[in-house]
Amino acid sequence: MKVVIMGCGRVGAQLAALLDAEGHLVTTLDTDAYSFRRLPPDFNGTALLGNGIDEEALIRAGIEEADAFVAVTQGDNRNVMAAQIAKHVFNVPRVICRIYDPLRQELYSTLGLEAFSPTTIFAQLLKEKLVS
Repeated sequence: MKVVIMGCGRVGAQLAALLDAEGHLVTTLDTDAYSFRRLPPDFNGTALLGNGIDEEALIRAGIEEADAFVAVTQGDNRNVMAAQIAKHVFNVPRVICRIYDPLRQELYSTLGLEAFSPTTIFAQLLKEKLVS
């Protein structure tokens, strides 16, 4: 599977490493070159400097042939914009984005975006630990 990951922070780098270790073709895209230090030394994928809401940067990252696109930057707005571009402009089959604000997550899901909120997921896990 060919995957483009926007955001090479802790989650993006970890996901890139996991997918790369399984033999997937992975490209990470980030606006800060220092972020790529999080990738393991044996990473066989590609690390590109660029903005995931810039169509030219996405094309350089291989979005036109991508099977999946994942947006995991720190910004909800950037993640949603990039996810919409990947889904509606480049017709990427699988698009997933992280949204911190649970209210936004629900809205974007109704718009057809596969969005998840770590805030909601972690709160649910904590509640289960507390009441079990």
